[in-house]
Amino acid sequence: MTGDRIAPRANPGLLGHGAAERVLIDAWASGRLAHAWLIGGPAGIGKATLAFRFARFLLARGDFGGGGGLFGAPPVPDTLAVAPDHPVFLRVAAGGHGNLLTVERTFDEKRGRLRQDILVEDARRIGPFLRQTANEEGWRIVVVDGADAMNASSQNAILKLLEEPPSRALLLLTAHNPGGLLPTIRSRCRRLRLDPLPDTTVDLLLAGMRSDLDDAQRAALVRLSEGSVGRALELAEADALTLLSEFLAIVATAPGIDPRAVQAFAERVTGRRSTEAAYETTTALIVWWFARLARQTAMGAPGPEVVAGEGPVMGRLMALPRGLERWLDVWEKVARLFSRADSANLDRKQVVMTALGMIDAAAA
Repeated sequence: MTGDRIAPRANPGLLGHGAAERVLIDAWASGRLAHAWLIGGPAGIGKATLAFRFARFLLARGDFGGGGGLFGAPPVPDTLAVAPDHPVFLRVAAGGHGNLLTVERTFDEKRGRLRQDILVEDARRIGPFLRQTANEEGWRIVVVDGADAMNASSQNAILKLLEEPPSRALLLLTAHNPGGLLPTIRSRCRRLRLDPLPDTTVDLLLAGMRSDLDDAQRAALVRLSEGSVGRALELAEADALTLLSEFLAIVATAPGIDPRAVQAFAERVTGRRSTEAAYETTTALIVWWFARLARQTAMGAPGPEVVAGEGPVMGRLMALPRGLERWLDVWEKVARLFSRADSANLDRKQVVMTALGMIDAAAA
């Protein structure tokens, strides 16, 4: 049975980030909580889950600190957890708490997918929300999920707030790439970086949410995920292991890849019967695999197989003359091609065929 994926705002659990949780608890307990936090780290490791977890904690507590148990004050808690049946938890999960605003990328109806950027009009909602009188006693909190998706106009819209924050207002920014934010934003936030999850944690979470996967499939997805349970789930949902096996079967024949096989694979991941996830997963896997090939070539030995049959393919390509230079060049070119294709809205089938053609030529 396939488990349901829990949205960050409704997720009661958080594994692997106890140290970061402790930092937030101690900051709250001190009574001098920074007005803005930038939570960074790779995609899918729990940044948004931690942000909503902290928001629920503050909204449920409604005070400035625990006091450490001195002079009758309640002790500082060991966790940010709020019981799933608590009214605050239920309202945050439903998106109905009046003192919490979420800003994130929205769905583009015309293109049928999420927008690349957080719209400036959405970012401009933050100021009025934080400056208004709280709908209820306590904090006013904004979670900007994927803050590095804000363009320059969106980022400038929140700069004034960071320079002159309203009282009892908190801004929680999550970002896969904090360096993509303006230096003036980064300098006005307290930074909190989350590390990739241990493989054992990813495997445990994946087993709980995707009980349909066997041990070998989970092990492969854990290797592909690089410490991100969110990525592992996305890969599982997109049938990434099958896509990677099909891609490697084509690469195994290079040079001299059959054009019919190239066309069939491109149609498989971009045609009308495919999904958005199939194309995005395939292009990401191709870039990832050639980065992996370059790393293994530099090390002089192939690593453990991700999927059956990968080892011989990688070993043969690693043995080609100028292997490291050759595969670094392929990695850079396919990554640039896929990036340009998204920004220029190029024909996706042709893009996949072009990438496979570049790989075939590089193997000659």
